[in-house]
Amino acid sequence: MGLSQRNRRLAPLALIGVAGIALAGCGAPGAPEGGDGGGDGGSSTVTIYGTIVDSEAELLQESWADWADENGIEIKYEGSQDFETQLGTRAQGGNPPDIAIFPQPGLFADFASRDFLKPAPEEVEKNANEYWTEDWVNYGTYDGTFYGAPLMANVKGWIWYSPAKFAEWGVEVPETLGDLTALTETIQAATGTPAWCAGFESGTATGWPGTDWIEDYVLRQAGPDVYDQWVTNEVPFTDPQIKAAFDSVGEILLNPANVNAGFGDVRSINSTAFGDVAPKVADGSCALTHQASFLSGFFPEGTNIAEDGDVWAFMLPGESADEKAVTGAGEIVGAFSDSEATQKVLAYLSSPEWANSRVSLGGVTSANNGLEPDAAQDPILQETIKILQDPDTTFRFDASDLMPGAVGAGTFWKGMVGWVNGDPTDAVLEQIETGWPAG
Repeated sequence: MGLSQRNRRLAPLALIGVAGIALAGCGAPGAPEGGDGGGDGGSSTVTIYGTIVDSEAELLQESWADWADENGIEIKYEGSQDFETQLGTRAQGGNPPDIAIFPQPGLFADFASRDFLKPAPEEVEKNANEYWTEDWVNYGTYDGTFYGAPLMANVKGWIWYSPAKFAEWGVEVPETLGDLTALTETIQAATGTPAWCAGFESGTATGWPGTDWIEDYVLRQAGPDVYDQWVTNEVPFTDPQIKAAFDSVGEILLNPANVNAGFGDVRSINSTAFGDVAPKVADGSCALTHQASFLSGFFPEGTNIAEDGDVWAFMLPGESADEKAVTGAGEIVGAFSDSEATQKVLAYLSSPEWANSRVSLGGVTSANNGLEPDAAQDPILQETIKILQDPDTTFRFDASDLMPGAVGAGTFWKGMVGWVNGDPTDAVLEQIETGWPAG
């Protein structure tokens, strides 16, 4: 999902529904009442509700504090891990916030389809068209109407490794998926141990790292058109093209010669917390692991993350060296109010000025092409920004976040766990497919 990367690792892929699933929940509203755009003493109040919590929420509020003071607007933010259910309850009850930060395009589109959201102001649409790619603009568009601009973004598919170990083994960063296979075999031969480590354990969300693997391979092997059709079930999980991705990932994750370095056998993947692989890469007991940029927060204190440092990462390559296709996630900002103050806040959040302000505080990136890569403090985030801003990059949103919650955060997660535990691939694909709503 499109949480900031630090929250993504703390609460990965919270159970989110789309196509009305999220709106089925109930409970007392958990966010402050929406502002009326008026306020007292000549100032205006705008309420924002999202999934971003704890230290990330503090940084979010810091990012707009100076601008809000200069413009006489009081921004009240509240974050909740129960965002999806509570927002649906409040919207149906006529008590929504002024602005919501949606972690899923599918959830965003669901609210737009129910006429809860206001079309984006002209200045927001102008900023989106100028500073984001068409793919990103489309995520904020429903039924031909543009409702909201993106906010933050992340890129998945990073392969983390030790530059010193690569030098010791005399190997280089692979340029194709075929090269990656050869690299895996070379490392295994040089060390006598599996080259890869992986962790799928994440509490009630166990299995989500495996969905990222499959998504990366579907995009790179079958292409963006098939990926898009897969997201809407025009291409089902049982399709040979999706099975081919499972088979390719299985050559790594289901092969005891290739995993699970530092932890055990293949089945130990399900009992290994996804963040626990980072120290193993740092100490050299694991040569390769697949995880998004937020893994940088799990390395031991003092680890130098740099191209010539203790650890670094390269993007999972494609079938050919010139392919630039990546998966990722981010947030979309939607408004329930069209007050003047709300429109000003929306315009600011869609601007390069806000993107640079937030990214300079650390921990996140944005796909806004007005963002200066050097604004990011983390070098891997700087590389992420360059990928997002590259006009030749084919970007696709995390597929499990676009699918209905019963699939993306349900049968898909569970299917990955069963697959690692030894369930036959065909049976797993059929089981995942059952999550799709009938009709």
